[in-house]
Amino acid sequence: MDNESNVTYITLDGYVEDNKYRYVYYFILFTVYILIICSNSTIVCLIWIHKNLHEPMYIFIAALLMNTVLFSTNIYPKLLNDILSDKQIISYSACLLQFFIFYSLGGSEFLLLAAMAYDRYVSICKPLQYPTVMKNTTVSILLVLAWTVPACHSAVSAILSAETKLCSFIMKGIFCNNAIYELHCVHSKVITIYGVVALIDLGILPVLFIIFTYTKILLIAYRRGREVRKKAAETCLPHLLVLISFSCLTLYDISIARVESNLSKTVRLLMTLQTILYNPLFNPLIYGLKMKEISKHLKRLFSPNKII
Repeated sequence: MDNESNVTYITLDGYVEDNKYRYVYYFILFTVYILIICSNSTIVCLIWIHKNLHEPMYIFIAALLMNTVLFSTNIYPKLLNDILSDKQIISYSACLLQFFIFYSLGGSEFLLLAAMAYDRYVSICKPLQYPTVMKNTTVSILLVLAWTVPACHSAVSAILSAETKLCSFIMKGIFCNNAIYELHCVHSKVITIYGVVALIDLGILPVLFIIFTYTKILLIAYRRGREVRKKAAETCLPHLLVLISFSCLTLYDISIARVESNLSKTVRLLMTLQTILYNPLFNPLIYGLKMKEISKHLKRLFSPNKII
């Protein structure tokens, strides 16, 4: 606590031998961040530039990858600055802002994946209705909801935390996630209940919806023959890979405040890093390599003299 300016500072105590491996950490994370920005932005630009990619499926992919860029930018610049600093501290207000953005964009990823699943469901199961159902207006509404609903949920959690008294100023983490709840003097029932509501709205319901739509897709594809099955596999497999990866990492993050006391500092650091490494790096690889049209444009971009 800074009494002169009345600002509360939190110490981030999640690093392992940061003085010894400072420059190794920095080099690795800086390289990862540059790869995340460049790879995700490249695919977004390809979708923006090429008119044949101006379809709902690719628009949702571009939104998902932009969401990834924003998600990473919320974490990495502060992380890189902390690695080179003698003290890893953050004001509580800035910590709550990072917390808000982290869970807002995390929730958006689930809702964007649900929107993509709905798009694939209409495309494969109701192809004749697709042009009338997936209009530009529908796509715009789904995108707005995917970003505003999680933002509203996360804002309430951040506001409730801001009004809760702190008894600890050392957080076992390298950025502000739900480990901030361990700083509170008393575990608020309101925050706990609201957290469960947010989890259901932003995590469980979208995942159940995705499972339902993909089950319908698989049943329809199985009945309609080889070509439909091939189309379903090409468009749905990347989404499933992203969903499984993100769901597993989210499950860890949700439970971190409850189980991290039983984990060593090194294990906590490695697990926390995985929540900000895998999806931002793998999303562009999965969509760039598995989505046929995007892959074609990537090959043209990096092999301009090669005719595809």
